[in-house]
Amino acid sequence: MIKIIIADDHEIVLDGLELVIKNDPNIEIVGRALTGTDVISIVNTKNVDIVVLDINMPIMDGIETTKFLKKNHPEIKILILSMHEEISFIRSIFNAEANGYILKNKGKEELLSAIYSIHNGKDYFSEEVTQSIYATLKSKDVVGEIKLTEKEKQVLTYIGNGYTGPEIADKLNIAKTTFETHKRNLIEKTGVRNSNTLIKFAIENGYYNPT
Repeated sequence: MIKIIIADDHEIVLDGLELVIKNDPNIEIVGRALTGTDVISIVNTKNVDIVVLDINMPIMDGIETTKFLKKNHPEIKILILSMHEEISFIRSIFNAEANGYILKNKGKEELLSAIYSIHNGKDYFSEEVTQSIYATLKSKDVVGEIKLTEKEKQVLTYIGNGYTGPEIADKLNIAKTTFETHKRNLIEKTGVRNSNTLIKFAIENGYYNPT
């Protein structure tokens, strides 16, 4: 059972989210929150797997809440649900290390897909969000003085497209341990902190192939 909190400063939005989610037998809503501080209060009293979070909330907004949870409850995954697709908002979400970002105008299927993907360890960013980032990115050839091998570039491209480690290993016909070596080398060469920030690096530097 996937245990989630839904958070938005509008009760009508929470009602809509609950209506969409409650009939899924594998998902349980363990709390509703109107502010980031409400989210934290629930997290401190209940087991939570995922927080579905709006950006614009009073007292403590979605960005602040995401940063707090990532620091104090890193096991909890964060899915941002917002109307904003401007690059400034998207970059803020990446910097806060959220696990997903979809727009409120998407349907039930994408919301549930995002929840399942995140629960299974795969970050999820809607097509509009990744296209918005891609439209403002630098060329693939502009990665400062970082020297990557062709195989590392392939791995980084798959990472930028949101594939998991086992999926990348399968697509490149390499062992999982070889993939981990490539990923470790990429983290070292790019100077990022972890896998989430490596995804951010990949997208921001054009290692993403929109379809």
